[in-house]
Amino acid sequence: MRRLKRSIILICFAVLICGCKPTFVSKKLSEEINNDFFNNQFTGILVYNPKTKDTIFKYNADKFFVPASNAKIFTLYSALSLLPEKIPAFKYSVKEDGISILGTGDPTFLHPYFNDSTALKMAEKFKKVNLVLNNLSEDKFGPGWAWEDYDAYFSPERSSFPMYGNVLTISNQDSLKSIPSTLKNNIQLSKAPKRRKYNENSFFFNANEKETIEVPMVIDTILVSKLWNAILPEKVSLSNYSGEKMEHIAYSVPSDSLYKRMMLVSDNFLAEQILILASSTISDTLSPAAIRVLVLNNQLQDLKQKPRWVDGSGLSRYNLFTPTSFVQVLDRLYKELPQERLFNLFPVGGQSGTIKNYYKGNTKPYLYAKSGSLDNNYSLSGYLLTNSGKTLIFSFMNNHFTVPTAEVKKRMQAVFEWLRDNY
Repeated sequence: MRRLKRSIILICFAVLICGCKPTFVSKKLSEEINNDFFNNQFTGILVYNPKTKDTIFKYNADKFFVPASNAKIFTLYSALSLLPEKIPAFKYSVKEDGISILGTGDPTFLHPYFNDSTALKMAEKFKKVNLVLNNLSEDKFGPGWAWEDYDAYFSPERSSFPMYGNVLTISNQDSLKSIPSTLKNNIQLSKAPKRRKYNENSFFFNANEKETIEVPMVIDTILVSKLWNAILPEKVSLSNYSGEKMEHIAYSVPSDSLYKRMMLVSDNFLAEQILILASSTISDTLSPAAIRVLVLNNQLQDLKQKPRWVDGSGLSRYNLFTPTSFVQVLDRLYKELPQERLFNLFPVGGQSGTIKNYYKGNTKPYLYAKSGSLDNNYSLSGYLLTNSGKTLIFSFMNNHFTVPTAEVKKRMQAVFEWLRDNY
């Protein structure tokens, strides 16, 4: 009888301890969040244990925030749901000695990082190449993008058949060089307020500048014809898409290589093109908007708060997401992918990507997360590994602050480190 009583007491004591832990964590994090620093901005946070399904801490988690590049988490989920293991490079049909090629939005063709040449190698085999254009049903810029960013490296135009990442890469270490080289004569060596004329492929480069720069190109039929005829002289003709069906699909790079690059360096161009690529799996008419609607109404129909999701990159301030929605999608990814593959796609605190200089572990990494930055906004969502061996999913969103972003990151880091050491 005494043994039974002792067992009951021990069980009750264990339950009491376990029951108090979330309360203790919640109390501590409340103290961190409810201070003058965070009260002078709009902050939301959700911390979740996917194994026990416990909400560890919640603060404004169901409120909507501008996510910036955290939107790429939704783009990643959409791509993993819809795209195959290799990227569909283009659709094509062969007739006699000619090939017709229809773009799928693949951004890797002759890209400075991927340098894929799948389309070039196939086209070289034929006497005639017909490149079918204009099957992208949406504008070259996303809704709510800042117009003054037209010459910024992070804001290339979207297109159905990108080349060279849709940017002109300029360097001047020993002599002036450009990729693609065919536009070298379009570069003026002079200092100017902008890197390029507003709607022309006329570029400006400071002769004393030693850094390599990337400037978005104006993607029109004149440029596309010039670029293709530079690599396949007198073989390429252009035509407008009129609904013709292509019989085959060619594939380029492993899909994970594209996703990892997008996530690590927060590449807006890749994110936008990935949604376009996803749309190529359901139609020859490319529409990233159609994919967003499809995913929200099907794969993610159970989200507690349906986001306003308007682009793949997060460049738009029209985007509105809640911390809860990010945690829900991150939880889906955690359940559906092997951990090694999943964590390999995310920047690693103190080691890689956009969080290389923050959130460093003492002996090993503890944070795998996607950041999102716009002026006065900074968010981070992902996975946190505690010293006790637990994995937590979190979304920590900050809008409308006026202090330097570095100060926000330091405050966030203190919260993450406390969780790592005490949960």
